[in-house]
Amino acid sequence: MELAVAVIVTIVTAATPLLIAAIGELVVERSGVLNLGVEGMMVIGAVAAFAIAHNTGSPYLGIVGGMAAGAFLALLFGLLTLTLATNQVATGLALTLLGLGLSGAIGEPYVGLPGTKLQPIEIPLLADIPFFGPILFKQDIIVYASFALVAGVAWFLFRTRAGLTLRSVGDSQTSAHTLGISVIRIRYLAVLFGGACAGLAGAQLSLAYTPQWVENMTAGRGWIALALVVFASWRPLRVIAGAYLFGAVTIGQLHAQALGFGIPSQLLSSLPYLATIAVLVIISRDRRLTLVNTPASLGKPFVPDR
Repeated sequence: MELAVAVIVTIVTAATPLLIAAIGELVVERSGVLNLGVEGMMVIGAVAAFAIAHNTGSPYLGIVGGMAAGAFLALLFGLLTLTLATNQVATGLALTLLGLGLSGAIGEPYVGLPGTKLQPIEIPLLADIPFFGPILFKQDIIVYASFALVAGVAWFLFRTRAGLTLRSVGDSQTSAHTLGISVIRIRYLAVLFGGACAGLAGAQLSLAYTPQWVENMTAGRGWIALALVVFASWRPLRVIAGAYLFGAVTIGQLHAQALGFGIPSQLLSSLPYLATIAVLVIISRDRRLTLVNTPASLGKPFVPDR
């Protein structure tokens, strides 16, 4: 029982950055914007969180700094794609390269330095529940935030007028503009939210998952988060299943390497990415489901005066 709890707790920790980054990107794509710069925003959030936490001794200030750094890169993406109407795919790829390069330069002085670990917060009484207590009620604040984000986004998108407005922008930007909705303003807010979530996901990596700074420590998690949005068919609650599935694959390959199975470590390390490709191939076969849930204006630029 203790071994099972320990394994599940590590899966939750590994899945949390994927879950947070994916739920932020889901909101962005629901507004009709395709931001492929999640990886860059995550890694810049990771280095900003680590640097601020190391210099101040407060991981909570590090969290705020990581979210701000992710939102800053998202703002840059918004200026280019929403105001200047540049190509969203090309701009997102450039944002990832910028984030990776900038984080390497900023983080160089912090390589090898001890990190400030984010400590778990035990919820009285609930943390003592057998099996489920340590898994659900003895986690750090970012894990709790990931649960709240999923519930909050699901409620916002499908139970509020503002969520309906955001989805209408993503489904038909021209019709939304005709009805007097500020398409650009709503998309800016969605992009900033997605950037803050990506920065928070990066902060979880450098403050909780592995409290240290290593260049390129996101290791492709931003791309997996993008795939998770498609895997979930743009539905918030389905993101949880996908994130924990990929988290289990990540932890599984680490345990397989530790147990010394006769499988090349390079192949084991590639399992999360192979799983991503396999899932996307399976999903793409059901074209009807994909078309029904995909925002119709996804990736399409909008310029009101044209």
